Amino acid sequence: MTTLRRDWPPINPRSLVRVIDNNDLRAVTPGAKVKDRFMIVDAVGVTDAGMHDTVPLERNKGVSFDRLLNQIGLGSTEEAVVSSVVSRLARLNRRITAEDRAAVEKVAGIGLDDLVRQITDALDPDRQHTEAAAETGTDDPTPEHVKTTAERMIAEAVQPIAGNAQLREKLIDIRRSYEQVMDTGSKDKVISGEYSKDAADRARAQTQSFRQFIEDHKDEITALQVLYSQPRGGGLAYTDIKELAQTIKQPPHRWTPEALWQAYETLDASKVKGSGHRVNTDLVSLVRHTLGHTNELVAYPDLVDERFEFWLHQQQTLGRHFTDDQTAYLHLIKEHIAASLTVAPADLQNPPFSTYGGLGRARQLFGNDLNPLLEELTLALAA
Repeated sequence: MTTLRRDWPPINPRSLVRVIDNNDLRAVTPGAKVKDRFMIVDAVGVTDAGMHDTVPLERNKGVSFDRLLNQIGLGSTEEAVVSSVVSRLARLNRRITAEDRAAVEKVAGIGLDDLVRQITDALDPDRQHTEAAAETGTDDPTPEHVKTTAERMIAEAVQPIAGNAQLREKLIDIRRSYEQVMDTGSKDKVISGEYSKDAADRARAQTQSFRQFIEDHKDEITALQVLYSQPRGGGLAYTDIKELAQTIKQPPHRWTPEALWQAYETLDASKVKGSGHRVNTDLVSLVRHTLGHTNELVAYPDLVDERFEFWLHQQQTLGRHFTDDQTAYLHLIKEHIAASLTVAPADLQNPPFSTYGGLGRARQLFGNDLNPLLEELTLALAA
């Protein structure tokens, strides 16, 4: 075995340490006697420009959101006001639904993400200083120049809010719909286990108000137009029901299918059928029952189940039989109609159908009868 040997020059341990002769040290630092240690300072991030202290965005915790927005609407560009508004908008931006986000953008002409970002940027002292330096052509603008630039930047950033009363109202309504007051200090105590007349009165007032809402908006909201004029609701689309759900949850009502359902249960539980999580399509049942088209309030998925079983029985009577695989796929179609009111070939490419082979599998099972079958099921089961 051959050994490779290299004779490296000896290493002076002092060469690994920054050293200086005592006389040289005293020449540059008269008060020093000897250098017996050194310090390493991490200079990453050090710049020639002055740095600014950061402050919390929220500076008016005791002032309501609508009051702050109104101040901006009146022309305020005070940093404390604007900063508090953008702080609350940022929190809302993390919670808001896609539907509410789209509603804000439609009114504002700008997305909530972009609105929050541009206001936050305008409040940044470093950006204000940089902008003022660019405007004055100097690296060290005066405080007056920086202040003037900051006021302009903030005014431009909040313009979508300041100049749009409809947007301010929309933001207030949406934020209010996400608020929930939590009482963590008190303990619930049962004071009565008897029938509550107050609860019944509130439920009655709510159902009567819903009836009046239908009367007042039956010519404006598509779902109400269809259900009011056609008790069976033929031709109703899920987008129509979704529009209705979005409308009724807005102030001043803030209704949901769950709340309306509970009101009817409070008034007469014997006439309310179906339990579990409410879905938007339950609004079909709620509107029809409120209009007096049905004696009982039955959950929409339960209605679809009943109609599906009746339809299957009809097919057997007519001599039309389905294999187990076909029946399983028909159940998937039924569930889709219960949640979406209709079914089309394109829907079969999405979950849960895609898990079971999607549109291709459906065509294998039903062949050329697939499209007519989907139309038949929609007509037999929906609305």
